Amino acid sequence: MNVLRQGVSMHVIPAIDLKDGRCVRLRQGDMAAETVYSEDVPSVARRWQQQGADLIHVVDLNGAVDGEPKNLPQIEAVMKTVSVKVQVGGGIRTIDTVRRYLQAGVARVVLGTAALTDRGFLAQACQEFPRRILLGLDARDGKVAVKGWTSVSATKATDLLKELAGLELGAVIYTDIARDGMLSGPNLVALREVVELSSFPVIASGGITRVEDLQAVQSLGPRVEGAIVGKALYDGKLDYREALASLSKG
Repeated sequence: MNVLRQGVSMHVIPAIDLKDGRCVRLRQGDMAAETVYSEDVPSVARRWQQQGADLIHVVDLNGAVDGEPKNLPQIEAVMKTVSVKVQVGGGIRTIDTVRRYLQAGVARVVLGTAALTDRGFLAQACQEFPRRILLGLDARDGKVAVKGWTSVSATKATDLLKELAGLELGAVIYTDIARDGMLSGPNLVALREVVELSSFPVIASGGITRVEDLQAVQSLGPRVEGAIVGKALYDGKLDYREALASLSKG
């Protein structure tokens, strides 16, 4: 599934992180370090659609920690509110959950923990829904983090990426946890390595704050499908329309 819009070479993807039914942002994935931005989640999604987003990234933070969806009503409300594509991650550990989200209208689902702990499930999901499954590759000091970033494995992110090269994944979302929510810029060194190794399109996540950050990510090449932006948008550090304009061809 190629969801790139004509005229823009890279997505700028607003993030909606859900915790206890509200739109929040965390610092470095710490569930206790939250900033609440809205209790009206559908209105947040509508705002990004109105500003020009054609793809929205939604994460069920409670689900990521608990291992099953916890903010499904809010996600279903988002699906009824916007007409743009939505991708969802967080707590998706069974094929039934994948099916439920896709049947609800979600364009793509993100598997993170399951990619490391249940390779059979990941393979089944990719086979049943080719290119509608995204790999959530979340790294702390280069190692894969799982269970809502509450646990760090011994597996290098780049090694996992190589192991999954044969699957029909739609893209890989690479997040440097140390940069997430810190407004400190993306980890371009690690991101470049992922882009060079990946058999799939790459979506950058973590630390993107300024137009210059987006341009730096875009400069890594055509394999970069997009960049997820959260706190910088909600805090007004980055203007969404300006960001889109900066990446438009011509």
